[in-house]
Amino acid sequence: MSEKKVYTPEQIVTDVREIVSDVNPGFSTRLHRELILNSLKCRRDELDVLDLKVLSRSMAEFRYAARLFKPYRNRRKVSIFGSARTGEDDPYYQYAVAFARELVGAGFMVITGAADGIMKAGNVGAGAEHSFGVNILLPFEQAANEIIGDDPKLVTFKYFFTRKLFFLMEAHAVALFPGGFGTHDEGFETLTLIQTGKAPPMPFLLMETPGDDYWASYDAFIRDQLLRRGLIAPEDLSLYRIIHSAQEGVEWVKRFYSTYHSMRLVRDMLVIRLERELPDAAVRALGEEFTDVVKQSTVRKVNAMQDEQNEPELWNHPRIAFRYDQRSPSRLIEMIHRINALGVASGG
Repeated sequence: MSEKKVYTPEQIVTDVREIVSDVNPGFSTRLHRELILNSLKCRRDELDVLDLKVLSRSMAEFRYAARLFKPYRNRRKVSIFGSARTGEDDPYYQYAVAFARELVGAGFMVITGAADGIMKAGNVGAGAEHSFGVNILLPFEQAANEIIGDDPKLVTFKYFFTRKLFFLMEAHAVALFPGGFGTHDEGFETLTLIQTGKAPPMPFLLMETPGDDYWASYDAFIRDQLLRRGLIAPEDLSLYRIIHSAQEGVEWVKRFYSTYHSMRLVRDMLVIRLERELPDAAVRALGEEFTDVVKQSTVRKVNAMQDEQNEPELWNHPRIAFRYDQRSPSRLIEMIHRINALGVASGG
């Protein structure tokens, strides 16, 4: 991770003094103060050297990756997971190439783990210009592939947890191709974060070739064991979808964002930003259908709220808002599907 600016002790003192002496700090400056304060508390608490090394390296990794992704945050991205061992003559390799190529054609960028197999296929299909590589330091299997290896949009992480954070934080959809323990780890963690509301709703695609049962057997296990035993709710099945072609996968992602754009929790109100305005009757229908999601109020149209001032590019989007019962993020995904269907029905 190369740095453009090398700080001298004098520059450090100057920058810190500027941050702490601001008499009318904005939100960003207050957060900078918290970062400085937490660093000083690490010294006060006399943390072990190993603790300090993990904190220092993970913060450096996060800062570097955030700086890299920042110029591209106006473009939606799809994270692609799958085995590094998939050969280039495997049908799933060609499937991943086609899927990534279709995504770019639809205006998306692609994030992969930057290694070989399915990850390389995603970079091949998208091309380096539309790819990010989120690599991990491992003693085997994980050298960056030649498509993304020399590209500035490659980040190499030491820690899995910071790598996983960017895989999901920067993604607007996730696609899983067949893979081993790592693929399933990333898949189940993503499902858990979406199911618990710790990650925003997004399409979660299980990519399977026609006639194969890799994800069909996965789905059967979830239904026969998790659902039957009451370990998940019926609506949790809406968290994922098995996909059988590149075109179907891209259409499913596009459909998810056809009327729905994004959301933001503003105090006790969930604000849903839209690509197009819904008719009043459609908004009323949402409130009537999702009474388990809408808490002690109804769904209503609103303008951009004061707390959204740091997202000026979204101010002109139509909005609906309601007090959100946060107990079932899976039902919220069903609500998004309904919003999209109402948008299509209204001629959007």
